[in-house]
Amino acid sequence: MTKEAKTIYFDSPGAANTEETLGLAKIRAEELGIKTIVVASTTGDTGVKAAKEFKGYKIVVVTHTTGFGSPNTQELTLENKEKLEKLGAQLFTGTHAFGGIAHAARKSFNTYVLGDFMANTLRMFGQGMKVAIEISIMAADAGLLSTAEEVIAIGGTARGADTAVVLKPAHAHDVFSLRVQEVICKPRL
Repeated sequence: MTKEAKTIYFDSPGAANTEETLGLAKIRAEELGIKTIVVASTTGDTGVKAAKEFKGYKIVVVTHTTGFGSPNTQELTLENKEKLEKLGAQLFTGTHAFGGIAHAARKSFNTYVLGDFMANTLRMFGQGMKVAIEISIMAADAGLLSTAEEVIAIGGTARGADTAVVLKPAHAHDVFSLRVQEVICKPRL
């Protein structure tokens, strides 16, 4: 049996695609009966938009780790954190699945390690694709996503959202069992 699903390709990456990405993801979630959405959000702006768009769904918002931009700072604004909590979103802040200690090795020893290769390989499909996959791993490791259910993962390039996929998440220790089932939208690079 075959199934047909439409993929939307944006002319350029970035935040200008956020509303359309969220809308397309919601349509596909309704069509497939998916009730869990995981979305990347640095300052929380995209997370708030997603939590409003997906009211009644389980929303997991994954932020940058504290210290990502500069030591001891969190890019998620307090105002957006409070909004997300009021909207019922679950927040996860933690080490990037492909980064973490690998970033320290790159910086200290001027070398690349496995996480860098995985991240750069996924970037061939676009930064948003890499982000969507990585946040799914992170949220699964935190116990916020079930590896037994399809979810919609939403990522972006720099700011906002420009990529949405249907996937079955995996834990980091079992990363090669993660499966991207469908691409809903992404920039055409």
